[in-house]
Amino acid sequence: MTKINDITRYIERLAPLSSQESYDNSGLIVGNQNQEITNVLVSLDCIESTVDEAIERGCNLIVSHHPIVFKGLKKINGTDYIQRTILKAIKNDIAIYACHTNLDNYRFGVNYEIAERLGLADVRILSPKLNVLNKLVCYVPRSHVKVVSEAMYKAGAGNIGDYSECSFSVSGEGMFTPGENSSPHIGEIGKSTNVQEERFEVVCSSHQLDAILNAMRLSHPYEEIAYDVLPLMNANDYEGSGMVGDLTKAMDEVAFLTFLKSTFNCAVIRHSKLSGGQIKKVAFCGGSGSFLLRAAKRSGADVFITGDYKYHDFFDAENEIIIADIGHFESEQYTSNRIATILKKKFTTFAVHLTEVNTNPINYF
Repeated sequence: MTKINDITRYIERLAPLSSQESYDNSGLIVGNQNQEITNVLVSLDCIESTVDEAIERGCNLIVSHHPIVFKGLKKINGTDYIQRTILKAIKNDIAIYACHTNLDNYRFGVNYEIAERLGLADVRILSPKLNVLNKLVCYVPRSHVKVVSEAMYKAGAGNIGDYSECSFSVSGEGMFTPGENSSPHIGEIGKSTNVQEERFEVVCSSHQLDAILNAMRLSHPYEEIAYDVLPLMNANDYEGSGMVGDLTKAMDEVAFLTFLKSTFNCAVIRHSKLSGGQIKKVAFCGGSGSFLLRAAKRSGADVFITGDYKYHDFFDAENEIIIADIGHFESEQYTSNRIATILKKKFTTFAVHLTEVNTNPINYF
């Protein structure tokens, strides 16, 4: 029996809620986390027609990218589409879950899907997050290094990019005197004790720190554990906004824009002045990414793809890069495919349906 909580915990293990931006509202918005899953509908947005589709297809959980609720609601009386969506979901016992900017910041999330659609190589995060890494140092008797390290690895310590169980250790000698109320694993009360220990170091993300510390405590033989948590100034190259990568073969600007328009089914692409050069390095951000233009320039990208660009902001290209606004919906439309792929790989006891409803509120004439 799979419950909503099983799905949300899995998603949040990959894209933790702590990595969402401060303005966001990702997580379980409507529903009971202990409810058993029938089927799941995945969508970019969750509006009334999305709930209607869930009812029709026998789904009692909607996993959307954009949260239906961004700000606090003081009343729920059906006077706007947000309230009507929530009321309809509650009435039909349908849960609504959103994974928004936490999925944007996930290495294999929204922007990774864009990279795959464009066929890019050597893809990396465009603007890595700062102040989200820690070094955890603990001192372990040599006899228990394997047990403690394995417990910490299992909780998420020591993951660096595509490498796992990354650590450093050095041998030394610990010294302590157990007090009269202690129950020492090694040594005797009132007697100074010397123990051969390992200084064991791992890097971990801040959102995993509590779980790793708990694993360390449960597996460590000592009553009082000597350990240090050291915040790192290093950027986390595997978590952050936007991405940049290389085309396998350079294209001229018009050919690239034609390819881009076709790949993302764009009615129109708004772009800055073309230079007549070639496109090789591509920077991009699904949704509203104008804040990443400087990072795109620093990366050496020839073009920056995103949505929601304002008129005056196009001047900021300054003939150093091409800005290509393909639209918010268009840039994120395949996010539902990414979410569905993630869920299908993990869960097999229910059906995961991709929405057939086009929720794009923008039309072109």
